[in-house]
Amino acid sequence: MRRRKFIALLGGAATWPLAARAQQPVKTIGFLGASTRSAQAQWIAAFLQRLRELGWIEGRTIAIEYRWAEGSEERFAQIATELVRLKVDIIVTWGSAAVVAAKQATSVIPIVFAVSEDPLGTGLGVSLARPGSNVTGLSTQNADIASCARLSLACAG
Repeated sequence: MRRRKFIALLGGAATWPLAARAQQPVKTIGFLGASTRSAQAQWIAAFLQRLRELGWIEGRTIAIEYRWAEGSEERFAQIATELVRLKVDIIVTWGSAAVVAAKQATSVIPIVFAVSEDPLGTGLGVSLARPGSNVTGLSTQNADIASCARLSLACAG
């Protein structure tokens, strides 16, 4: 009898981590897309694949609230406000106009952008190394590189 109790106790203890994990709140990603889901299907697939590689599974460990501007930059502010109202844990987007709209909608929710042309010029941060705000991501730096190239040519000439 003692052996059965021990095995039952051991089996129950083995399930405690699973029960604890199941009770953790699911994180929600707010995805602000510039065009349509079908137009961005390749990028969404890569995004979801990378999340899976990191242990984040849509529908199990994370929820994703997709919103699409369908090519209309005028919709960015409305969509960003909606994502803030939904209390997402993070907003993922790309392109300067979408990032600026998200930043104007919240100063609290982290915003991660895939690419922005001039994050400092659009007021998204105070420096590339330390943005000093809730926004982070990748910059193409075209404007800065062009400015540096002009300066170098002017100094050389």
